[in-house]
Amino acid sequence: MHDGGTAQVETIVHVLRHGEVHNPNAILYGRLSGFSLSVAGRAQAGAVARALADHDIALVIASPLQRAQETAEPIAAQHRLVVRTDENLVEAGNTFEGLRVSVGDGALRKPRHWWKLRDPFTPSWGEPYLQIAHRMLAAVNKARVEAAGREAVLVSHQLPVWTLRRFLQGQRLWHDPRYRQCSLASLTSLVYQGDTLVDIVYSEPAGGSDPSVHGA
Repeated sequence: MHDGGTAQVETIVHVLRHGEVHNPNAILYGRLSGFSLSVAGRAQAGAVARALADHDIALVIASPLQRAQETAEPIAAQHRLVVRTDENLVEAGNTFEGLRVSVGDGALRKPRHWWKLRDPFTPSWGEPYLQIAHRMLAAVNKARVEAAGREAVLVSHQLPVWTLRRFLQGQRLWHDPRYRQCSLASLTSLVYQGDTLVDIVYSEPAGGSDPSVHGA
């Protein structure tokens, strides 16, 4: 049996959800620009950087959106790295982007929006779950190969992170958003032995948050 010497190399890819965003109008901001971390969000990013300070981080890569870049910065600085950008880590596309979607006073009160909700399984209002999973996995695999034997941090958004995790766990991709295990500034750490995923470890170095709050 051939063992190329790399089968037991452990590589960890930490997939990090960005910190809290300053969003006083409760808009679903999606891929819109101009949404930065709140004071609390910056503190959360700092907490993650401290939690990873003793880790052997080789790469820090973020979604192109401002909130992800700002979450990545203190981690990269801690390890004297430059934040790199991967478009595959971007937030999911959503037709409600830029609208208020809170219950009672948001866009869902208007019948013209109801057609968008016709198919919760794909979903009809946004980027297909399978497409999200595939692009996230592409980002993970690229980082895993480059950081072989070390660790990488990828900063993304709640729905992409949770969709990736469900895909890797062989679960159906459509789900109830209220039960996502993906708090602000949480880590979903993918542990690989060689090319094989052997564990998924979820942690909240910055504390928990409500997964049902809009605007991941």
